[in-house]
Amino acid sequence: MNEQSAMNKMYGSMRRNGLVRPRNGRILGGVAAGLGQRFGLEPLAARLLFVLILLAIPGSQLLVYPVLWILMPSEPEVQPIVPVTTVPGI
Repeated sequence: MNEQSAMNKMYGSMRRNGLVRPRNGRILGGVAAGLGQRFGLEPLAARLLFVLILLAIPGSQLLVYPVLWILMPSEPEVQPIVPVTTVPGI
């Protein structure tokens, strides 16, 4: 299996489990907001909890957040649905 298909498989798995970085409400990369969304927390509560956990393990902030930023896929863009109108007589 090549690297590209392995990454696509991992991104698909994260998306199916609801672990994505939301497009709205991001502060830096959207990692804490995505974790909060996945586990049913408000974004502020998720950020505070994330910081407290990372402070408990010195030095982990430099590794965990960037790795999650790279590994968590961004939420897919929602394409607006444009209603189709018909003109009578055409």
